[in-house]
Amino acid sequence: MDPQVPKDKYNGVWWIFFMLGLGTLLPWNFFMTATVYFTSRLADPLNEANFSANATEEAPRSVLQAKFNNVMTLCAMVPLLVFTCLNSALHQRIPQKIRIAGSLAAILLVFLLTAILVKVDLEPLPFFIITMIKIICINSFGAVLQGSLFGMAGLLPASYTTPIMSGQGLAGTFAAFAMICAIASGSALHDSAFGYFITACVVIGLAIASYIALPKLVFFQYYQESQQNKPAEDEENKMNLLKKDQQQSAGDNDKQTPSMLAIFKKIWVMALSVCFAFTITIGTFPAVTVDVKSTIADGGAWEMYFIPVSCFLFFNVFDWAGRSLTAVCMWPGKDSKLLPALIVARVIFVPLFMLCNVQPRSNLPVYFLHDGWFIAFMILFAFSNGYLASLCMCFGPKKVDPSEAETAGAIMAFFLSLGLALGASLSFLFRGLV
Repeated sequence: MDPQVPKDKYNGVWWIFFMLGLGTLLPWNFFMTATVYFTSRLADPLNEANFSANATEEAPRSVLQAKFNNVMTLCAMVPLLVFTCLNSALHQRIPQKIRIAGSLAAILLVFLLTAILVKVDLEPLPFFIITMIKIICINSFGAVLQGSLFGMAGLLPASYTTPIMSGQGLAGTFAAFAMICAIASGSALHDSAFGYFITACVVIGLAIASYIALPKLVFFQYYQESQQNKPAEDEENKMNLLKKDQQQSAGDNDKQTPSMLAIFKKIWVMALSVCFAFTITIGTFPAVTVDVKSTIADGGAWEMYFIPVSCFLFFNVFDWAGRSLTAVCMWPGKDSKLLPALIVARVIFVPLFMLCNVQPRSNLPVYFLHDGWFIAFMILFAFSNGYLASLCMCFGPKKVDPSEAETAGAIMAFFLSLGLALGASLSFLFRGLV
């Protein structure tokens, strides 16, 4: 290391980027994990009144309850795709500080509103509409925040992308633990939901405080000032390069900058693979998996913990484990036909989850009744998603020349977002087939 470069004292910048990474995906994970609370608010009052007298029967789900998970996923993933595409235009027009601080502030306001609405009685339809608008907002601002954060990390050494990825990877696990703690508190559902969303407000508040403190750290100041001193030098270098390019292009038309289509032709297998991986994942999780009911709880405490633990906690822990494994093992290789074959093979999880004890159901029989089947499928499903999708994201930019790697990464990010949006759309079909 250059002796003039200051040290990251107490790893302060590293931890700030970790907090900001946590803040990018925490909002969506907190909303997704709280589906029990949201669906409880969407019950038809007339059905509840008619069935309350008969303790042995459950009231049938209202239309809003039945469609909540599918519409929630669609409202989350489509804005994510749109704003991922718009990020480059926003970067040029809106300063970085406004993009990051503004996005965090907007997400905090959404969570404060969500916590307040826990204490406010609303009819199911207005509550449904307001909730979907909030989900659109947090994912739109989350996409802007994520793109801006990776851009800011580009000022620093490459190792400072890692804390962002780590924070994002642990966001789902944190949300699942927060929900489990809220249930363990023994409070009524509305009271535990209030504490749950206030926890999210505290974490986003810490992320805002961290971002405010970031420019005051000497290590970050050094790289920020280094970047600010570059434009004049870069402009001169660009002019020299432009002159050379003009001279060369006159006699050599073959050395033009590769088009995006040319780069896509080199990485199309990895791009379509990551798209397919997330299409299958989001198509079933959480729209199908969240409706699986325990068959061994028998009215005990496990019934309350079953979905938070076996669905959300297990998915996030094993997805993170799969992502982390790519740091030490990258099998199969980037040119192997086995990688896309394994990703296509993950389609088997769609019928496996459909044949678990998903309730209510009207078409398919239940073949995998015991909780153990669902938990085993979820572990394999989550681990394979984290590992195989991460391999695709790593291999995509490595299949092109170094000068084309940035464009290849942007193409891979687009196809990842496209997979999320396609999965959200297919979730209606998958749940309807059950």
